[in-house]
Amino acid sequence: MTARLQFAEDGDPRQTSDLRKLLTLALVAAVVVSLYAGRAVMLPITLAVLLSFVLAPLVDLLHRFHLGRVLSVLLAVLLALSVIGVLSGLIGMQIAGLTEDFPFYANAIERKVEIVRGMTLDRVAGFLARATEYMQPAAAPPSPDPSGAPSESTMTETKPIPVEVHQPTPTALDLAQNFLGRIIDPLSTTAIVFIVTIFILLQREDLRDRLIRLFGSSDLHRTTGAITEAVLRLSRYFLTQLGINVAFGLVIGVGLYLIGVPSPALWGTLGMLLRFVPYIGAPLAAVLPLALAAAVDSGWSMLFQTLAVFAVVEVLAGHVVEPMLYGRGTGLSPLSVVVAATFWTWLWGPIGLILATPLTLCLVVLGRHVEQLEFLDVLLGDRPALTPVESFYQRMLAGDPDEAYSQAEQFLKDQTLPSYYDSVAVPGLRMAAADLTRGVLTAAQMARFQASILSLIADLDDHVERQRPPPKGGDDAVPPSPDTAPPTVDRPTAWRTDTPVLCIAGRDPLDDAAATMLAQLLRQQGIGARVEPFAAATRAGIGALNTSGVAMICLCYVELSGSPSHMRYALRRLRQHVPGASLLAGLWYSHDPVLRNEGLRATIGADHSATSLQDAVTICLTAASANAGS
Repeated sequence: MTARLQFAEDGDPRQTSDLRKLLTLALVAAVVVSLYAGRAVMLPITLAVLLSFVLAPLVDLLHRFHLGRVLSVLLAVLLALSVIGVLSGLIGMQIAGLTEDFPFYANAIERKVEIVRGMTLDRVAGFLARATEYMQPAAAPPSPDPSGAPSESTMTETKPIPVEVHQPTPTALDLAQNFLGRIIDPLSTTAIVFIVTIFILLQREDLRDRLIRLFGSSDLHRTTGAITEAVLRLSRYFLTQLGINVAFGLVIGVGLYLIGVPSPALWGTLGMLLRFVPYIGAPLAAVLPLALAAAVDSGWSMLFQTLAVFAVVEVLAGHVVEPMLYGRGTGLSPLSVVVAATFWTWLWGPIGLILATPLTLCLVVLGRHVEQLEFLDVLLGDRPALTPVESFYQRMLAGDPDEAYSQAEQFLKDQTLPSYYDSVAVPGLRMAAADLTRGVLTAAQMARFQASILSLIADLDDHVERQRPPPKGGDDAVPPSPDTAPPTVDRPTAWRTDTPVLCIAGRDPLDDAAATMLAQLLRQQGIGARVEPFAAATRAGIGALNTSGVAMICLCYVELSGSPSHMRYALRRLRQHVPGASLLAGLWYSHDPVLRNEGLRATIGADHSATSLQDAVTICLTAASANAGS
């Protein structure tokens, strides 16, 4: 086995990657099986760990008052036990009070159920019976038997002999065992949880160091960041959720008290506890109060008022308070919460449903800091699975410019169109250029990509440009210029034509899209521009190139590596053909340092150079505004 692993590591890297994925999958399966088989042990320990996150801020607060670590931990745990005891006693007293009037409530509910059934189900059943009777033909009367023999229905039927099974009367010992068996298990689990919680709170620093030693002693920075993020996220989630649920229970209790529903404290407490269950907790908490309201009130007003209280409070808590307090702090996608609730419920039952969100949050944090478990963050986290550039490239490959336009609209709510092109579209073009160079794009895919990007540019043509920020400093920095070009009469003489800028695409297939973007941005700024292919700047085509009224020529390249000789020769031919025009070399974020040094313009013979569409627009606006009126 060792020899095989060594061969895989020394051989094809894809085989090594596949082997690691298989090992990770096997590890995940083993962990799931272990959690399911050892749930009797793991569940109390997990509850203790999560309870320690809730009590840790209280322990730190008590420790600041110089009470000592041991005393602070004991007081915090004692307070938690007291709260649990008070809530249990309150629930028990309220339930005992309801049991006295339970027969009256049951009869009232049965009467209302009969009323509702008579208004709905009985009417539907009667309608169906009449429709069936109308559609079926009348049955012929049965003919008498000529033999006079008795029919089978009149024959004497054999009556079965009733059999009764009686359980033996339970003894006092049986009752005691049954009662104690139901009480001892929860008490023992509770005792284990609080004992483990005490030791975790007493040895937090030691446990942290042991985790670092176990999982990441070779990379203290990453391990410390993972532990810190997990603690902050979990503490924030628990404390915020606890505060929201307590407020939810108080408002529900007060609302039911004002309506007149019996035992409002019980329903408020149950609402607080059940709301820890994601999605279905609040509806479950409303079921019993709704039934009780229907039983108490002779009419229906109390029922609808109770329903309104739960609906309004839950909507405010879930859609106003929680987004305002959480924001994106939990780090979980909505779908992952549902999937996690299903998985942990299957694994650990009702307790797993309550613990689903915090446990899944731990897995997401682990996936963000452990490379082998990155798939957890991708599947469960709230961060986009693809970057904006990757998503743009995927939409263009799929031939879906409408989806790309929708994403562009979201981006343009806070950013400018040049920023979108420079940070999303042009990097996406570079990804396509790299795949084209590697030979992984087919001709059909390339044609679909080009058609999609040109369609997207056309859709964005009517976008109202926001105020353009001032240009940043750099080698090609220019003085600040107006957001739009000055009126035609106030421009230099060479810039008073309809299309003073000529954008020529580079020799690669994707350069035409970059040139089209630049021409669009210039037109939105009030400067006319047109686009020509690279063939127009070749030796064979430059003679037919129309350059009348052109003040600046922009040669656009998405990606240019190696020696820029063909670009230099193209610029030389353009300068000879249009000696009075300025030449701008557009190298959009070129990675080659030779092409981005201070001597670039002198090397290729250009008057200006730009590494972004925003820079190119700024250079053209400055040239159109210089010496206005001359």
